[in-house]
Amino acid sequence: MTDPDTALSAEDAKLVTLARGARGRVGAAEGAAVRDETGRTYSGATVALPSLAVSALRLAVAQAAASGARGLEAAVVVRRSADLDAADLDAVRDLGGDGVVVLVAGPDGTVLAGLRT
Repeated sequence: MTDPDTALSAEDAKLVTLARGARGRVGAAEGAAVRDETGRTYSGATVALPSLAVSALRLAVAQAAASGARGLEAAVVVRRSADLDAADLDAVRDLGGDGVVVLVAGPDGTVLAGLRT
Protein backbone atom coordinates (compact mmCIF):
# COMPACT_ATOMS: atom_id res chain seq x y z
CA MET A 1 0.00 0.00 0.00
CA THR A 2 1.29 3.46 -0.82
CA ASP A 3 0.46 6.66 0.99
CA PRO A 4 -2.29 8.53 -0.93
CA ASP A 5 -0.81 11.84 0.27
CA THR A 6 2.48 11.18 -1.52
CA ALA A 7 3.03 13.58 -4.42
CA LEU A 8 2.57 11.98 -7.82
CA SER A 9 5.47 11.73 -10.22
CA ALA A 10 4.98 13.44 -13.57
CA GLU A 11 4.53 10.03 -15.20
CA ASP A 12 1.84 8.97 -12.71
CA ALA A 13 0.10 12.35 -13.03
CA LYS A 14 -0.07 11.69 -16.79
CA LEU A 15 -1.78 8.35 -16.09
CA VAL A 16 -4.34 10.11 -13.87
CA THR A 17 -5.03 12.61 -16.67
CA LEU A 18 -5.43 9.82 -19.24
CA ALA A 19 -7.76 7.83 -16.96
CA ARG A 20 -9.88 10.89 -16.19
CA GLY A 21 -10.12 11.65 -19.91
CA ALA A 22 -11.15 8.10 -20.81
CA ARG A 23 -13.85 8.17 -18.13
CA GLY A 24 -15.10 11.62 -19.05
CA ARG A 25 -15.31 11.06 -22.82
CA VAL A 26 -18.05 8.48 -22.47
CA GLY A 27 -19.42 9.27 -19.01
CA ALA A 28 -18.30 5.87 -17.72
CA ALA A 29 -18.22 4.78 -14.09
CA GLU A 30 -14.46 4.25 -14.30
CA GLY A 31 -11.50 5.26 -16.39
CA ALA A 32 -8.07 3.65 -16.22
CA ALA A 33 -4.61 3.97 -17.67
CA VAL A 34 -1.51 1.80 -17.51
CA ARG A 35 2.15 2.34 -18.42
CA ASP A 36 4.12 -0.54 -19.88
CA GLU A 37 7.78 -1.44 -19.43
CA THR A 38 8.81 0.84 -22.31
CA GLY A 39 6.81 3.87 -21.14
CA ARG A 40 3.92 3.49 -23.57
CA THR A 41 0.50 4.23 -22.12
CA TYR A 42 -2.92 2.68 -22.69
CA SER A 43 -6.27 3.86 -21.39
CA GLY A 44 -9.83 2.65 -21.30
CA ALA A 45 -13.24 3.19 -19.79
CA THR A 46 -15.73 0.77 -18.31
CA VAL A 47 -17.71 -1.15 -20.93
CA ALA A 48 -21.21 -2.11 -19.79
CA LEU A 49 -23.10 -3.69 -22.69
CA PRO A 50 -25.78 -6.36 -22.30
CA SER A 51 -23.43 -9.00 -23.73
CA LEU A 52 -20.07 -7.59 -22.63
CA ALA A 53 -18.90 -6.09 -19.35
CA VAL A 54 -15.26 -5.09 -18.86
CA SER A 55 -13.80 -2.87 -16.18
CA ALA A 56 -11.71 0.09 -17.26
CA LEU A 57 -8.54 -1.36 -15.74
CA ARG A 58 -8.95 -4.77 -17.37
CA LEU A 59 -9.58 -3.05 -20.71
CA ALA A 60 -6.42 -0.94 -20.37
CA VAL A 61 -4.40 -4.05 -19.46
CA ALA A 62 -5.92 -5.92 -22.42
CA GLN A 63 -4.97 -3.09 -24.78
CA ALA A 64 -1.40 -3.16 -23.48
CA ALA A 65 -1.20 -6.93 -23.90
CA ALA A 66 -2.72 -6.76 -27.39
CA SER A 67 -0.11 -4.16 -28.33
CA GLY A 68 2.74 -6.44 -27.31
CA ALA A 69 3.58 -5.07 -23.86
CA ARG A 70 5.65 -7.53 -21.85
CA GLY A 71 5.16 -5.85 -18.48
CA LEU A 72 3.55 -2.98 -16.60
CA GLU A 73 5.18 -0.30 -14.47
CA ALA A 74 2.10 1.44 -13.08
CA ALA A 75 -1.68 1.69 -13.28
CA VAL A 76 -4.33 4.22 -12.31
CA VAL A 77 -8.09 3.82 -11.93
CA VAL A 78 -10.39 6.82 -11.62
CA ARG A 79 -13.63 6.06 -9.80
CA ARG A 80 -15.77 7.34 -6.94
CA SER A 81 -14.68 4.78 -4.32
CA ALA A 82 -11.25 3.52 -3.29
CA ASP A 83 -12.04 -0.19 -3.50
CA LEU A 84 -11.14 -2.33 -6.51
CA ASP A 85 -12.36 -5.70 -7.67
CA ALA A 86 -9.77 -8.43 -7.05
CA ALA A 87 -10.00 -9.41 -10.74
CA ASP A 88 -8.70 -5.96 -11.69
CA LEU A 89 -5.61 -6.43 -9.55
CA ASP A 90 -5.21 -9.95 -10.95
CA ALA A 91 -5.17 -8.57 -14.51
CA VAL A 92 -2.42 -6.10 -13.61
CA ARG A 93 -0.46 -8.87 -11.89
CA ASP A 94 -0.88 -11.19 -14.90
CA LEU A 95 0.93 -8.74 -17.17
CA GLY A 96 3.00 -6.76 -14.70
CA GLY A 97 3.93 -9.31 -12.06
CA ASP A 98 4.09 -8.65 -8.35
CA GLY A 99 4.83 -5.18 -7.05
CA VAL A 100 3.05 -2.98 -9.60
CA VAL A 101 1.47 0.03 -7.88
CA VAL A 102 -2.18 0.63 -8.75
CA LEU A 103 -3.38 4.09 -7.74
CA VAL A 104 -7.08 4.73 -7.26
CA ALA A 105 -8.08 8.35 -7.78
CA GLY A 106 -11.37 10.15 -7.44
CA PRO A 107 -13.04 11.92 -10.36
CA ASP A 108 -11.18 15.12 -9.43
CA GLY A 109 -7.83 13.33 -9.67
CA THR A 110 -7.18 13.16 -5.93
CA VAL A 111 -5.46 9.89 -5.01
CA LEU A 112 -7.74 7.86 -2.73
CA ALA A 113 -5.60 4.74 -2.32
CA GLY A 114 -2.51 2.98 -3.54
CA LEU A 115 -2.43 -0.77 -3.88
CA ARG A 116 0.48 -3.04 -4.75
CA THR A 117 -0.03 -6.26 -6.74
